[in-house]
Amino acid sequence: MPLYIPENYTNILGTVQNTEKAVKSVKDMFQDNLSAQLALLRVTAPMVVLSGTGINDDLNSVERPVRFPVKDLGDRPAEVVHSLAKWKRLKLADMGIAPGMGIYTDMNALRPDEELDNLHSIYVDQWDWEKVIRREDRNLSFLKKTVRRIYEAIKVTENKLFIEFPQVTPSLPEDIFFIHAEELLRMYPDLTPKERENEIVRQHRAVFLIGIGGELSDGTVHDGRAADYDDWSTPNEDGFNGLNGDILLWNDVLQSSFEVSSMGIRVDCEAMRRQLAIRGQEDKAELYFHKRLLAGELPYTIGGGVGQSRLCMFLLKKAHIGEIQSSIWSEEDRRKCAEAGIVLA
Repeated sequence: MPLYIPENYTNILGTVQNTEKAVKSVKDMFQDNLSAQLALLRVTAPMVVLSGTGINDDLNSVERPVRFPVKDLGDRPAEVVHSLAKWKRLKLADMGIAPGMGIYTDMNALRPDEELDNLHSIYVDQWDWEKVIRREDRNLSFLKKTVRRIYEAIKVTENKLFIEFPQVTPSLPEDIFFIHAEELLRMYPDLTPKERENEIVRQHRAVFLIGIGGELSDGTVHDGRAADYDDWSTPNEDGFNGLNGDILLWNDVLQSSFEVSSMGIRVDCEAMRRQLAIRGQEDKAELYFHKRLLAGELPYTIGGGVGQSRLCMFLLKKAHIGEIQSSIWSEEDRRKCAEAGIVLA
């Protein structure tokens, strides 16, 4: 979306120094809360993976990763990660983690094809997490239970932050509202996906939108999702398809829906084959990650990512992600933000 400048914007924390202190507080508190809610162990994450292995996150399957040759490996190509959606599942298998436990990482990535605006940067930092589950946990009820735990971690962080920085008043509702993308389409058939999100999140302020990536009744998808990690095609108990979704919060500063997390129950062998076929990507079955999954060598999992700069931006009531992280912005956007009192790092 184009750059949005809120009217009469002010940094409620007063100074850049206070903002930096608050960012550290949010990051310290949330990762502890997330770990406690989901029983997660912190592990070290890679910043690069080898090309041609299928390990990197394809996002919407069109974004280009940053690639470079590794001299000591005979110039074998490697690439900076987009996220660790598939790497985490390999890590859980290699660590032998039991069901009910999982891992999280402090993930740093580059996405050079992002359209830069208030929410999007080429630099991505998130808490990437993944948890081993049982086969019988692959259902909508388990997904919702996990979403509620993550939402509770966000609310606890918001309340603790208010104690440390009283000018940052809590705004989240007690509960998060669940709705499928197909239900949302039926409610607002004449609106775009983003407009539908704005309508439902404006009403409920915290929403989990189910079924991201799967085809809707009008032949479209609500938003893109790769075929080989989230399960967006398996029928669920509500009569729709999909065991994944996005956590969306109402952002009072930007007056819009605000995504802080994408997550879901991951594909099993059947869902992987089905989704690769839907996308015409059956050739990926020969890649390292996909071969291990189809051979039954990887555990059933649920996982996702929670944006670090995104969550800080929301809780600290910032107008631009560049107030939280240091990245690259156009000179025109820097000028417009500076004139409005928005200081980009």
